Amino acid sequence: MFGASLYFPPIFKAFLLGLLLWLVIHHLLRDWIYSGEVWHPMLMDLSIFVISVSTSLWILTRW
Repeated sequence: MFGASLYFPPIFKAFLLGLLLWLVIHHLLRDWIYSGEVWHPMLMDLSIFVISVSTSLWILTRW
């Protein structure tokens, strides 16, 4: 138990789940983000990623 939590911490689990969530959201919004309607697409991607990781951490703590 201790070794598993030492090498695979919860924040890494949240990062992986957030990455998967971000990939789905990014795929759905990709055309809109890069259409020129968004001022800075890279910042939009980064903010969606941060929100995805935060949401996945919340999901993991509430599960």
